[in-house]
Amino acid sequence: MLLGVDVGGTFTDAVLFDGSDLHTQKSPTTPGDEAVGVLAAISAVTERAGVSSSDIERFVHGMTVGTNALLEERGARTALVTTDGFQDVLEVGRQDRPELYRLCAPKPAPLIAPGDRIGAGGRIGPHGEIDPLSDDEPERIVSAIESLGAESVAVCLLFSYLDSRHEERIAAAIREKLPDLHVSASHEVLPRFREYERTSTTVVDAYLSPLLARYLGRLAEAADGEGIPEPEIMRSSGGVSPWREAASQGAWSVLSGPAGGAVGAGLLARLSGDGDAVGLDMGGTSCDVCVIEDGRAQITESREVGGRVIQLPMVDVHTVGAGGGSIGWVDHGGALRVGPRSAGADPGPACYGRGGTEATVTDANLLLGRLAPGSSLAGNLELDLEAAAAAVKTLGGKLGLSEIETATGIVKLANSEMVRALRVVTVNRGVDPRGFALLPFGGAGPMHAAELADEVGMTRMIAPRSGGVLSALGLLASARRRDTAQTVMLGPDEFSAERIADAVTELREGIADGMEDAHETISYELRYEGQSFELSVETGPEPGADELAEAFAEAHGRRYGFRVDDAPVELVAIRLALSEEAPEPRVVAGEGGLDEDSRRVRFGDEWHDAFAGRGEPRAGARFEGPAVLELPESTLVLPPGWSAEVDEHGSIVAEREA
Repeated sequence: MLLGVDVGGTFTDAVLFDGSDLHTQKSPTTPGDEAVGVLAAISAVTERAGVSSSDIERFVHGMTVGTNALLEERGARTALVTTDGFQDVLEVGRQDRPELYRLCAPKPAPLIAPGDRIGAGGRIGPHGEIDPLSDDEPERIVSAIESLGAESVAVCLLFSYLDSRHEERIAAAIREKLPDLHVSASHEVLPRFREYERTSTTVVDAYLSPLLARYLGRLAEAADGEGIPEPEIMRSSGGVSPWREAASQGAWSVLSGPAGGAVGAGLLARLSGDGDAVGLDMGGTSCDVCVIEDGRAQITESREVGGRVIQLPMVDVHTVGAGGGSIGWVDHGGALRVGPRSAGADPGPACYGRGGTEATVTDANLLLGRLAPGSSLAGNLELDLEAAAAAVKTLGGKLGLSEIETATGIVKLANSEMVRALRVVTVNRGVDPRGFALLPFGGAGPMHAAELADEVGMTRMIAPRSGGVLSALGLLASARRRDTAQTVMLGPDEFSAERIADAVTELREGIADGMEDAHETISYELRYEGQSFELSVETGPEPGADELAEAFAEAHGRRYGFRVDDAPVELVAIRLALSEEAPEPRVVAGEGGLDEDSRRVRFGDEWHDAFAGRGEPRAGARFEGPAVLELPESTLVLPPGWSAEVDEHGSIVAEREA
């Protein structure tokens, strides 16, 4: 009896697998305290399945708590302890500009104010200790932190990834004297070179950990009261960890929600396709796009969230502000724009009937016939056509457009934003999208998917049976996982099979407690001597220098189109991931069938008489566009020229005519 619950910006999704069948539920997210919505979703899905919450054997949770706190800058008040003279490293950053031709584009302010940064005496250099840390320096730092009233501390000293003696002494003193404070030490969070990235990641970890500890503590306590096991938390890397571990490592769970979707997309890409797909998760607030190869989501080693660098393993997801709740508005030049501001869960789109008055993508789809007036959306929300029309009419009045013209414009603009995201993760990175299937999920993804596929030349689409809650399903298919890495900086004459094996053994010993039988994945980050950045490669066990150099040259050729066989290669860092075997819930087609009807639906600038079906189509059922299939948690729209068939897993596999 496996339970997965994913908290989104608009809905909280729950999936319960009882060993043979999947039971799903969407409930409104409760922004004030997400734990309330989580428990409501659990209660509803267990009632639907006819089981007791005490029957649940595993509870996996994906969340946006850390993401939202970082974007909204409402984490813990944090102090930064760094080598004296380097207190401003967060502001100095990399001296790059967010927009090349906008010289004054603002960057987000550092999470730690100048007055909360403390310079530490002593100094470690690249070859060892330069100035010793005096005996009374840790005490002085503790007193300074205490006077600030901080509830969390980030400790990040120069070269601590090579020699952590000073950092260990300072962190130990803080933990001993101020036991109620959370302490993030960079040699524990990220023992990697590049000062700015290491400091930024450690600060984010310290900034989010107290908030996550409070939230997850409340959730675990509430779950225990209902007889539910302690939650396991989805990490940004696509693996899960016990909640206490996640609560103490806030930076590792920033992309918890999107990671569940990527794992779920990988599962369905294996079951209903050849394993190669582009996942498109369009929910109520945003749209996440990722590339799936061989049934696995690609992993990136660093990315920005809210303009702040986090250099930790994360699923390579690109996010844009285009969701069902994205609001249409008029800019200063009188042009129609859509997003990134969203109506969220409260009040939601105007058609939800909860007091929303601004036109959203969902309101536009309702006016265009892609959603049915009076029907119940997932979460038991009845759609109000009059409210949607009033909101769109108000916006159209500012533009001099009719309601239908305005609704069409809203959908086209939302689509263009998602097409841009698709191109970022495919064409811009040398991946030809025409060789992949588009795998749309989220409540709104299948509604827009066919039009997006047409824009980028994709001819195949896989709409999962449980597409509206695929992120929650992905949680059930996630393995327990731990990651670590270490900068080694070895030249071509310095690294050998023996030295690499010693480094891997040291990394393994640091994270193997409780995961001795886990499968391990080792990646090596290499670069040509003189390059600024490295590429990650995986090879066989205990590789030698020649094997690594050849693997790197092949990767360099694939990525950049050339290789330099006579150039020396440096081994920059080694990464190790331990993961246990993941469960694979059985996904089969439903047996309920469809209630068939027809209605007028607008595609482009024309109205069409379209087939309309509501329910769960059986395996083998075929459909020809134009058609609208109202599935339990999402709606699939097939324009003219598309046809589809339901496979044994309940996925609707669609293809476009040549």
